Amino acid sequence: MKALNRLNDPELGRLMIKKIKNKANQAAQHLGRPVRLMEVCGTHTAAVSKFGLRSLFSAVLELRSGPGCPVCVTSAGDMERMIALSRIPGVTITTFGDMLRVPGLHTTLEKERASGASIKIVYSPADAAALAREKPEQEIIFLGVGFETTAPLVALGIQQAYELNIHNFSVYPANKIMPPAIDTLLNNNKMSLDGFILPGHVSITTGKQPFNFIGDNYGIPAVITGFTPVDILNSIYTLLDRIISKEPEVVNAYRWAVKESGNPEAQKAINNCFYCGQAPWRGFGFIENSGLLIKDKYSHYDAARRFSIDIQEPPEPKGCRCGELLQGLITPPECPLFARKCTPANPVGPCMVSSEGACAAYYQYEKN
Repeated sequence: MKALNRLNDPELGRLMIKKIKNKANQAAQHLGRPVRLMEVCGTHTAAVSKFGLRSLFSAVLELRSGPGCPVCVTSAGDMERMIALSRIPGVTITTFGDMLRVPGLHTTLEKERASGASIKIVYSPADAAALAREKPEQEIIFLGVGFETTAPLVALGIQQAYELNIHNFSVYPANKIMPPAIDTLLNNNKMSLDGFILPGHVSITTGKQPFNFIGDNYGIPAVITGFTPVDILNSIYTLLDRIISKEPEVVNAYRWAVKESGNPEAQKAINNCFYCGQAPWRGFGFIENSGLLIKDKYSHYDAARRFSIDIQEPPEPKGCRCGELLQGLITPPECPLFARKCTPANPVGPCMVSSEGACAAYYQYEKN
C-alpha cells in the first residue's frame, strides 16, 4: 500500500518533473527536434490535461492524443445506424451514457429519446440482457462500443442471453481493438512519433504481447502504464530514456495490474464470441482486423444482421477536425470550431462529448 500511495506523491512528482526536463532536453538534442509522444487511452488523455503535464514540457516535448477514446473513434456511419435502430417500433436501445450526445448528421440519440424513442442508459451489457428478460415484448439492443476493456463484458452478455435462451436481446457490434489502429498510424507515417504511452486498462485484458510490434516493426519504444501523475511521469521518463539509448522495446510499467499474458478468462470470452474483421474508425476509414464481429454461432444476437440498416459512411460534420485529432495530426485548439462553435454544451464532434475525448479534456483543463 505504501508503494501505491507514492503514485500520488506530489514531492515525488516534482522530483520526476525536473529529471524529465533534463532527459527531454537530451532526447531533443539527440533527435534534432522536440520529442513527440502519443497516448492512446482516453483516461490518459484526461489525466494529462487535468494534471497540466502538457504545458510542463512544451519547449522540448510534445504530448499528442491518439485514437484512445472509444466513443470518439466510433464512425459517423455506425452512429447513423444506431440512430436508425432507435427509430424502429418495438426496439429499446441500451447504451453507456456518453453515446447519447454524439452528433449524427441531423440528430442525436438524446434528441431521439426526447422525441419518444425508447433509449435507456445501462452500466453493463448484463443489465441490458436482464432488461430483455423483464420485457419479452420489446427488442433490446445494446450498443457495443469500446475496446478490449469492455469487450469481455459484451461477450459475456451475449453468452448469457444464449444460455438463457433470451431471444429479444442483441448487440450492435462496434467494439474495436487497439493494436491495428496503432499499426495504421505508424504505417501511414503522417507524423514523426517517437514513443507511445499505452493503455493500462486495455493491457489488463491483452497483456503486453499484442503491442510488441511497435518496437519490433517500427523501432519505437512504448510503455504500458497506469493513470496517476507519477505513473504517467514515469512512462514519459522511461520513453525518453529508451529514445536516447535506442532501445525500442515495450515496457510494462503497470506490473501490479498488467500480467505479461494478460487476463486469460477475458481473452477466452472475447475469442468465444467474436472474430476480428474490418471495421470503420472515425478519422481512419476502414482498418483491417480491427473490429470485434459476432461469430455465426451467436448471429441471432447480432443487431447488424437482425435489423438491416443500409447506411453508407457519411461525411464528417462541416468544419469538424475530430478525425485529424484522433490521428494526432492536430491539437484541439487547431480546430477552428474548438471553444467557439463546438463546446461541451453544443458539441459538433464526438471528441467534445466524451469525458475521454481530447477536446473535452482540453476545454475543461487547458482552454485558459
